[in-house]
Amino acid sequence: MKVSTRNLLKGKVTKITNGAVNSEVELELAGGQKVVSVITLNSVKRLGLEVGKEAYAMVKASSVMIAVD
Repeated sequence: MKVSTRNLLKGKVTKITNGAVNSEVELELAGGQKVVSVITLNSVKRLGLEVGKEAYAMVKASSVMIAVD
C-alpha cells in the first residue's frame, strides 16, 4: 500500500457500531490509544472490517486546532 498521507496509524479494530447508513469504527493503537472514525456501512463491508482485524487510520487534515478553557 502506498499513500500520500503522512499520518498513518496501524491498529486493531476493537469495536464496530453499525447504524442505518454509517458505522463507528474504533482502532486500538500499539500504545493503547484509541482512534474512532465514522465511515459508511458499505465501506465496513467492502473492507471486510471486523473486531480483531488489523487496519490503518489515515489522518489527512489541512489544520488541527487545539483549545483550552
